[in-house]
Amino acid sequence: MPTVLLIKGYRLFFFSNEGNEPVHIHIEKAESYAKFWLDPLCVVINYGFTGKELREISEIIERNELVIREKWNEYFSR
Repeated sequence: MPTVLLIKGYRLFFFSNEGNEPVHIHIEKAESYAKFWLDPLCVVINYGFTGKELREISEIIERNELVIREKWNEYFSR
């Protein structure tokens, strides 16, 4: 599970076996977990994050979208 970013206690990461799916990112913090598609940006799975936290995560993803895409392409194009 390669970690892409650690921001405000959120860990953004990929699962190693999901390169066949559209670009997405997993997020965890404490006991909460979510998965976001990047195109279009939307929540696919949410366990435990509040609406406020999901908005904050969305903003983090938007601000770091280029880094996330670069890491995705770098990791899954091997």
